[in-house]
Amino acid sequence: MPEAPNITLKPTDYSLELKNKKTLQFIEDVTSSPDGVQRKVLEEILERNAHVEYLQKHGLNGHTDRGSFKKIMPVITYEDIQPYVERIANGDTSPILCSKPISEFLTSSGTSGGERKLMPTIEEELGRRSLLYSLLMPVMSQFVPGLDKGKGMYFLFIKSEAKTPGGLAARPVLTSYYKSYHFKDRPYDPYTNYTSPNETILCPDSYQSMYSQMLCGLCQHKEVLRVGAVFASGFIRAIKFLEKHWRLLCNDIRTGTIGSQITDQSVREAVMNILKPDPELADFIEAECSKDSWQGIITRLWPNTKYVDVIVTGTMSQYIPTLDYYSNGLPLVCTMYASSECYFGVNLNPLCKPSEVSYTLIPTMAYFEFLPIQRNNGVSNSISVPKTLNEKEQQELVDLVDVKLGKEYELVVTTYSGLYRYRVGDVLRVAGFKNNAPQFNFICRKNVVLCIDSDKTDEVELQNSVKNAVNHLLPFDATLAEYTSYADTTTIPGHYVLYWELSLNGTTPIPPSVFEDCCLTIEESLNSVYRQGRVCDKSIGPLEIKIVEPGTFDKLMDYAISLGASINQYKTPRCVKYAPIVELLNSMAVSSYFSPKCPRWFPGHKQWGNMN
Repeated sequence: MPEAPNITLKPTDYSLELKNKKTLQFIEDVTSSPDGVQRKVLEEILERNAHVEYLQKHGLNGHTDRGSFKKIMPVITYEDIQPYVERIANGDTSPILCSKPISEFLTSSGTSGGERKLMPTIEEELGRRSLLYSLLMPVMSQFVPGLDKGKGMYFLFIKSEAKTPGGLAARPVLTSYYKSYHFKDRPYDPYTNYTSPNETILCPDSYQSMYSQMLCGLCQHKEVLRVGAVFASGFIRAIKFLEKHWRLLCNDIRTGTIGSQITDQSVREAVMNILKPDPELADFIEAECSKDSWQGIITRLWPNTKYVDVIVTGTMSQYIPTLDYYSNGLPLVCTMYASSECYFGVNLNPLCKPSEVSYTLIPTMAYFEFLPIQRNNGVSNSISVPKTLNEKEQQELVDLVDVKLGKEYELVVTTYSGLYRYRVGDVLRVAGFKNNAPQFNFICRKNVVLCIDSDKTDEVELQNSVKNAVNHLLPFDATLAEYTSYADTTTIPGHYVLYWELSLNGTTPIPPSVFEDCCLTIEESLNSVYRQGRVCDKSIGPLEIKIVEPGTFDKLMDYAISLGASINQYKTPRCVKYAPIVELLNSMAVSSYFSPKCPRWFPGHKQWGNMN
């Protein structure tokens, strides 16, 4: 199996060229023979875990070959292993899922598919995550040279962690990584030279963390070559924070002191190593932030920025216009694909358009399988994946090298830390190949849907429908800042409700008829089953748009964080079901509009429309 790059050099003997060369060669090696690597990964996982309870129960009996593994071991969801997870969480230290001790649990995002799940992990997984991170910048340096000459301004956050009854930490994967020695005591590397001191990232108070990171980023504004956060929404939140607090920040920069609202002593000390009185810089920031327009604010305040490093795939794509506005059209770069279950792969063409982002899965990270997805093209074009698989469906899974170009699959992983044929829930489409390794577009999370009757609307369809509707707002210089949806079954018949928070730049009021047109456009863009329910079956009522007050979605995020969501992993849910969240959104609504008539619908396929 190709050896992972492992170069730990001191600043005096650091060879960036050597490190990059070895890293890029590693990528070449593992993508040239991915099937051999995958076979060895599976053998290694099964050999070391041969005697764990879970594998013994299913009768694998020490077999390490792919054929036996696929024939004997079932394809599973979280519910299948939840009893085992709960035993470990309650303190059972016997080898239940993994021969190595479970070091902690990684909590899945509270807004990705709903329930917060506990993913077991082991200490060595931190090394694999570090490996994937180490691939990113050597790849990026092929496209943007000189990134080692400056710093990255990244807004990174942790959340307070919980303890299971058995004493194990339960926390988001990024909190785990940032608190590990792999991050805190990382060896010298010009690519991990950030404007934010570790103390500001590791501060559990989200306000103090954001404030101090922004302050340090402003103080070092000329050194910044790249900016970013994990998700696009998180980076935009940072810019909104600057909009709200730039006067306080300017005062601190002008005087070389930190405001009393920053009470964390370690944060204050770390910031004071960077902060010096600089009236000239304060005047510059004040002048830029006082202007009527914040268009291009990123390049105005951080003039040497080459790109914005954020996830803009999936539902994050809705933030692209806002990011373009603030950055003056800088490249938006999605570098990697990862989850709480496993870190998967990297984007080998990082300067591509957001709509063309594809990820190359690194075959050493885990053993990957793929469950073919069927689109119900004749009905709704929705994704059809059974929750439980029969024996025939279990045998339909294919290996990494056997996926077909253009086809869609649900990702299934077997990890070193005790997940075996686990359905991640992500839908991927094969976009191309790097040597012999496939590259995938991320399509969506398969379980994010709206449903009233027999209709099922996935997040991609919803996003595209909203995208079509917001064109009605353009003549009024208004944009959609944020949105979510709710399947309201309190009415008879039930109906879809969309909550819209607008950004109003123009002075002309938007007539009610425009919002009604938005409602109708969304309905026209939805699938045939939905439109049949509206037109023929009368099982779905007119779609409703509720306009909510500015700041509503900030309150929604604050509420989610108060319930334990990670600020770093938080993504606005595209569909809400939890009653208190629906009540919060309804309490912030200032107006409401309904679709004025039924959308068009006719029996048969959409592509037959011109024949009727």
